[in-house]
Amino acid sequence: MSASKSSLGALTLGAIGVVYGDIGTSVLYALKEVFHSGHVEFTPGNIYGVLSILFWTLTVIVSLKYVVLVLRADNHGEGGLVAMLALASQSVKDRPVLRKWMLLIGIFGTCLFYGDGVITPAISVLSAVEGLEVVSPNFKKAVIPLTLVILFGLFAVQKHGTAGIGKFFGPLTLLWFATIAALGVAQIVTHPEILWALSPHHALVFILQNPGTTFIILGAVVLCVTGGEALYADMGHFGKQPIRLAWFSVVMPALTLNYFGQGALLLAEPEAVKNPFFNMAPEWALLPLVGLATAATVIASQALISGAFSVTKQVIQLGYLPRLQVLHTSVKDTGQIYMPFVNWGLFAAIVLAVMLFKSSTNLAAAYGIAVTLDMLITTVLTFFVIRYGWNYPLALCLGATGFFFVVDLAFFSSNLLKLADGGWFPLLIGAAVFVLMVTWKDGRELLNVSLRADALVLREFLDSVFLCPPARVEGTAVFLTAQPGTVPNALLHNLKHNKVLHQHNLFVTVRSHEVPWMAPEQQLEMAPLGHGAWQVIVNYGFKDNPNLPLALARLQGQGVVLDPMNTSYFLSRDIVIPTTHGGMAQWREKLFAQMHHNASAAAEFLNLPNNAVVELGSKIEI
Repeated sequence: MSASKSSLGALTLGAIGVVYGDIGTSVLYALKEVFHSGHVEFTPGNIYGVLSILFWTLTVIVSLKYVVLVLRADNHGEGGLVAMLALASQSVKDRPVLRKWMLLIGIFGTCLFYGDGVITPAISVLSAVEGLEVVSPNFKKAVIPLTLVILFGLFAVQKHGTAGIGKFFGPLTLLWFATIAALGVAQIVTHPEILWALSPHHALVFILQNPGTTFIILGAVVLCVTGGEALYADMGHFGKQPIRLAWFSVVMPALTLNYFGQGALLLAEPEAVKNPFFNMAPEWALLPLVGLATAATVIASQALISGAFSVTKQVIQLGYLPRLQVLHTSVKDTGQIYMPFVNWGLFAAIVLAVMLFKSSTNLAAAYGIAVTLDMLITTVLTFFVIRYGWNYPLALCLGATGFFFVVDLAFFSSNLLKLADGGWFPLLIGAAVFVLMVTWKDGRELLNVSLRADALVLREFLDSVFLCPPARVEGTAVFLTAQPGTVPNALLHNLKHNKVLHQHNLFVTVRSHEVPWMAPEQQLEMAPLGHGAWQVIVNYGFKDNPNLPLALARLQGQGVVLDPMNTSYFLSRDIVIPTTHGGMAQWREKLFAQMHHNASAAAEFLNLPNNAVVELGSKIEI
């Protein structure tokens, strides 16, 4: 019993460090941006109204939608938009047209994650370093260079993994929440009447008196719930209970106290609106607070970078991106990975964002569209899961998700007002990634059609070969083929040039499925083909780590001999040739051909031993 309590405590602390870093640092800029817009007249009544809207936004979107409802939609214990998409597409698998559109919408939502992934580290670190301007205006020139140095250091250490520093994330973020709560309490005691803003009637009065203004400021209010999606995405790492416990016992109270503390400060000192968070601190605590805020924003950014690696790997497994180099940074935790291309691509985009927007206020204008559109997509997918996957009554499903759909739509519509001021930036990133993903998916389908058109039936081919059998050599040959039952090009080339066949031959097809994990008993399918040959299908979930030699080793004792020293892996390295009569636009075919050329080798992706791989190339027109 004590062990489980200890485990719950450790997981809750871990959840505070990883899951809530992003939403925890939103206190740096959320309230400031609401009043900074100039749309809200600075009066005590409006301060009460805005605080009430902030509090009830946190309650409705995070507490009710994500913590209570969405966390229930787990895909074999996994969460996040990719897991939700897989769950939703399985729920409507008997409705192909609906499933196709749902996959496109879900994949676009996943692409928006990258737009969010660029803005979040930029605005978080920049807003923390901007605290130096409160210490002294002379630091203004140093803000952008210092931000870029911190971000470069963060991305440079990714290749070493986070196992070493990860254990400090929880305690440091807990210290951050304790600090922001203490800062809030210190201000609230001077104006305890600010707590009346907890009543929803203040929000309702403000909305009814200022409907137009309310709609406009929702684009800034939404900054207080950025990171809500991370709460769901990290469910697989920590579980529902620690995430819920961390939110209700630490995070929600600390955020509420700090926002209300900022409100109390504004009642007393309206001029503090330039940066209410840092103006709450006494002068002697400013520099340490800037340091702690910077550490908290770095931790929040780290969680998002790790999430980008994880999501990219899952999308590759689902077949929407080419294979990329994946390096494992921990021998204990297989989920800790490093992807160099994603890491430095993300860093380049973040540097561009910082240089383009130059301040957290300008970045706030770009922030929100991607987040709110993702929230909207999550709500839509949730409807299909609970209606068609869980078979709940239609009225209940519409009631449960309809309310959140209206709320999400209001926030998204408000954020559309930011489109010209910077909202285009994350949408442009998301759209670019979406084009890449859809082009890769369509290109792979065209490639498979082309391969099937020229393919020979494997069983018939082997029977004809053994009418006049070639020389047999010792050992086992593993031929990888995209389509089971067809002759791989590597086999044809091997017979043509080497004129030999191994004693044992495995024709292996690797398949990815829309579930996070495949049970060991479901991972392998094998059928004998005669002549010492077998057809093998290896099944992986989108969170599995493919390791083909390890999977095939389980065939020992079923007539298959797999001595690592005498096993060779034969792969076809296809060169794609775009044609004018292809199934995609010419520019997309050229893009696909380039992506296919630059894809990481299948040998690396499947963890094949370097000294046992033979690649044989061929040209294929699409």
